[in-house]
Amino acid sequence: MIALSMLPGLAYIFLGWLNDIYLRAVFWYLAITLLSIRGYYLYKQFDAEKMSNTQLESWYKNTSVLFYFYFAAWGVIFLMYAPETETGMHYIAIFTEIGASTVAAALLFPDKKLYKPIVAGLIIPMIIYFILMANWYGYVLAAFSAIFGWVLFYIAGGSYKLFQKTIFQSVHDYLTGIYNRQYFIEYLQRKMNDLRQKNEYSYLLLIDLDHFKTVNDSLGHDVGDALLCEVVVRLQNNIPENTMLSRLGGDEFIITGANYADKQQSKQAALQISEKLLSILKAAYIINQHHVYISASIGVSLISGSGASSADFIKEADIAMYEVKEKGRDGVFFFDEEMSQRVERNLLLEQLLYSAIGKEEIYLVYQPQLNVEQKVSGVEVLARWHNEEQGEIYPAEFINIAEQTGLIVEIGYYIIESAFRTIVDWNTKGINLRYMSINISMRQFMHHSFVADVTRLYQKYLANNDIKTHIVFEITESIVAEGDNITTIMDKIKDLGILFSMDDFGTGYSSLTYIRKLPIDEIKIDRHFIKDLSRYNNAEEMVNTILHIAEIFNLAIVAEGVETEQQQAFLLQHGCKVFQGYLYAKPLLKQDFETYYRDNS
Repeated sequence: MIALSMLPGLAYIFLGWLNDIYLRAVFWYLAITLLSIRGYYLYKQFDAEKMSNTQLESWYKNTSVLFYFYFAAWGVIFLMYAPETETGMHYIAIFTEIGASTVAAALLFPDKKLYKPIVAGLIIPMIIYFILMANWYGYVLAAFSAIFGWVLFYIAGGSYKLFQKTIFQSVHDYLTGIYNRQYFIEYLQRKMNDLRQKNEYSYLLLIDLDHFKTVNDSLGHDVGDALLCEVVVRLQNNIPENTMLSRLGGDEFIITGANYADKQQSKQAALQISEKLLSILKAAYIINQHHVYISASIGVSLISGSGASSADFIKEADIAMYEVKEKGRDGVFFFDEEMSQRVERNLLLEQLLYSAIGKEEIYLVYQPQLNVEQKVSGVEVLARWHNEEQGEIYPAEFINIAEQTGLIVEIGYYIIESAFRTIVDWNTKGINLRYMSINISMRQFMHHSFVADVTRLYQKYLANNDIKTHIVFEITESIVAEGDNITTIMDKIKDLGILFSMDDFGTGYSSLTYIRKLPIDEIKIDRHFIKDLSRYNNAEEMVNTILHIAEIFNLAIVAEGVETEQQQAFLLQHGCKVFQGYLYAKPLLKQDFETYYRDNS
């Protein structure tokens, strides 16, 4: 607008100077210059990421007023020079009036409040001017001007409708009609700016529907889509005013509420609305004659103006929501400082883990397994990580991170290869174990290259050597949730001579059906049952039952976590034949295990 005003304005001054009527153009140009200065100030002032909603509204009003003045100035120059018929300046005035109205329709069509009054304000004076000519061609030009004005309105109106439709589609979810992720992030950023200016607080609720995938898979996507629409209706009918509801994608929705002067007030409001929503979302849905029951997991993040970005708060709510998932779903969890520190540490460990193998920071330790004669008959291979910055990092931390990032495939390969090398080395040293157990991650087990990787390593290290040690892959009970393909993978591995052990038996999906169907060779009694032997009678009954199950299915059995003589005595009494735990030895470095073996073989 500055360019379209300042440059043609110079032409008026020049033409006015040629015809000795330039003074009025100079004063007009000074007015346009002041408007342009104001316009440039507004242009530099605009910053969508930092401006609050209140500031944006104020900026919009000021900019709208500026546009009215801009085009009013072009109406004034038309009135000033339209009477100058002798010098021909009236032709310039008419042409610029037509140009100004065209520019107004072309640039301002996204806003009805601007283009309609401004185009009308430019076209009507021109129509009146032609009528006042009081001759036939004046009337014709007035008619043509009216038609021209109608065309501008028609084009601008069509562009406006198309623009509004495009904008609506870009910021709304196509299925549910509520705002989408893109719009919500922008809205939240402006809300944060509001909170920063007013030193207030608000909250985010990230809602994830529990078991929604099951509905889609079992009843079809049509029912799933209808269910999402019904969920939106319930959410809209049960959230307070001044609350923004959006769909992040899939079965995730996000809500941000009103502003509160106190952080505790905001937290209390978030808890109340969360509990209300959990209740209404659990009520039965009747969709296409199907009765559908779902629940929800809600993660809450308390927001203020101090956050780095809106995405940070959404991520916090997402982390809190997954905490609910891990604790059994159908609940509410607040993101807190402790969780923040844990997330930061996980991010740090994730970064360090990528280079851990290359730096040879991952190493193996070996925990002996003893038979009833207290002689070493086997060993379990365990991974450890020592980082020069963080020191010793426990497997409970880094194995989970490796699982989530997929690094467990690379780490698992390294562990298997290192264990196979150890077997070969011990064989040359006369250390003859009956079993070596290696823990296999479920993500590693399900990876497309797992069978090929194990086969390649087995052929490279064990196939052509006279090694009598049986390799045992320990898998957890969660394997049963992975589908029918499990048995096929296990059979291919067993063809190499590798055995399988069900680790932590009794803590997950334990079922006689699974034991019968899966080609399991051994089960390990979970350490928690062993720990509770001396404290709870039902723990003794549980361990005794597991021992009987192993006997019925002709499975080897190992008791892990044995720490006391009393625990050992009970297990011996009930027929357990292999033991592992701190009563005998902690996990040992390779050289220390070799010494322990020679002392207890």
